[in-house]
Amino acid sequence: MNIVFDLDGTLVDSAPDIAVAANKMLAGEGLEPIDLATVTSFVGNGLPKLVERVMRARAIGPHHFDRLYDEMKDFYNAAPADESKPMPGVPALLEKLKADGHRLGVCTNKPEEPARLVLKLLGLEGYFDTVVGGDSLEQKKPHPAPLNLAFDKLGAGGRLYVGDSEVDAEVALAAGVQFAIYSQGYRKRAIEGLPHDFRFDHFDGLGPIVDSLPEAAPTA
Repeated sequence: MNIVFDLDGTLVDSAPDIAVAANKMLAGEGLEPIDLATVTSFVGNGLPKLVERVMRARAIGPHHFDRLYDEMKDFYNAAPADESKPMPGVPALLEKLKADGHRLGVCTNKPEEPARLVLKLLGLEGYFDTVVGGDSLEQKKPHPAPLNLAFDKLGAGGRLYVGDSEVDAEVALAAGVQFAIYSQGYRKRAIEGLPHDFRFDHFDGLGPIVDSLPEAAPTA
């Protein structure tokens, strides 16, 4: 079975470090910080869109975007996992899936280099056979191309996508793959309004979902 995961809000609670970087950027402009809940609500469409949302929240003119984007990117890349941590149950679940012979990947709108760095710093990189980032292709999620690329890199077999947000629900639908939604992530709308095949509240609940799939017979 090929299983691809979203990163921010799914595998990793990364919003605290994103908020730190955003607020360092704002401090450089002499502006008040933004609270964690608000920054979390900005996550999901990639760093450029997040910077746009932060700028809009503090009424910063769009002509400052290039400079502020570079500043925030540098702040974040310098410390992408100081406050971040895997979501509860993630390491044990990944260990089980790999032991059962499943092939695992990541498809995120975060640029590929910092995505790989976060996985490395949190001790998760060894579980994944591929990582597709927001800059791996011209398109970003919810366009299906990045998710299709991640699955194609994993090879033949059943496909399950695991995510937490509206963007993840949309990309799974666009790619025509089964979708398991993590209810404790960064989504903004009620989970009942998002298309999904499976729902789980803790990562110890994802293993039984995978085991129930007809394509989930061990491959190794």
